[in-house]
Amino acid sequence: MMAVVKAGAYGHGLEEVARVFAQAGVAFLGVANVGEARRIAHAGIKCRIYLLGATWREEREEILDRDWTPCISSMEEARHFDALARARGKSLAVHLAVDTGMGRGGFVAEHLPDILAELQELEGLQIEGIGSHLPSADEDEEFTRAQFAQFAGIIDELGGEKTFAWRHLANSAGLLGYEPRDCNLARPGLMLYGISPLPSYQDALRPAMTLKSRVTLIRTLPTGHGVSYGRSFVTKRPTRVATIGMGYGDGYPRHVSGHAPRVYLRGQYFPILGRVTMDQMMIDVTDAAEVSEGDEVELFGSHISVNEVAQKADTISWHVLTGITARVVRLYL
Repeated sequence: MMAVVKAGAYGHGLEEVARVFAQAGVAFLGVANVGEARRIAHAGIKCRIYLLGATWREEREEILDRDWTPCISSMEEARHFDALARARGKSLAVHLAVDTGMGRGGFVAEHLPDILAELQELEGLQIEGIGSHLPSADEDEEFTRAQFAQFAGIIDELGGEKTFAWRHLANSAGLLGYEPRDCNLARPGLMLYGISPLPSYQDALRPAMTLKSRVTLIRTLPTGHGVSYGRSFVTKRPTRVATIGMGYGDGYPRHVSGHAPRVYLRGQYFPILGRVTMDQMMIDVTDAAEVSEGDEVELFGSHISVNEVAQKADTISWHVLTGITARVVRLYL
């Protein structure tokens, strides 16, 4: 398994989560860039680090010196890494990125046979693996199955496991919805954090993150009183309004406003009133006299799925999770 911990481990906390996966014995930790790799190394975490994206020329000496594993998408990258490695008398393990439909990086599949022959002449590189990426495994089954078949064909054409010790294509949706028989390395991301990109599999997973805040203030507003910016909500009766110390400055998406968002408090669901503000939001607790200042509030977690929040915000769960800002304290159990 390559545990994907990019973007702060999907908002959960890079160093803490990377340490858990390293202790569990994963083969690689997958990061987006050198900055994330450096944080893991500085935390003293011992695990191979795989760079999922392309690298700058100025970063490559550090990658070589620290033995991080880059994916190669161009001959320019390959030749530069080779020159650096030979100058140091080293051999750098690299994986080839092949573009089977994502359009973001990697060698175009049709050119790979000629490219591989040239790469194998670079004495400073050890071609250790090959990988590609699924752009629509949660949306387009026909295309995804064609990708798996194409990737298997590429591996066979280029020498199979004798050429590539590591072969990887499947992300979370690819693992849950398909059977990647030709791969020996899984690259899950979202599902590691208990969220399924395929709704039918959500019951098999348990969310790792619960986003919580507290009631900071309770007041009763008269009939006809506006709540929040723009007065998009106006009370139709005397309304007991609880203010919660959480807003879009913490990463809770403002765009849920007006789409019937809710929170969970004291075993009940309560509607968010009006617009979510930067630091606070308001809920209607008129019919719950037991609610009091200091009560803990769940924004999403075991009672409200992050998928629900994302849907109401017209976005995706990845966006919500990675958007939780640094001022939100992470507590690990």
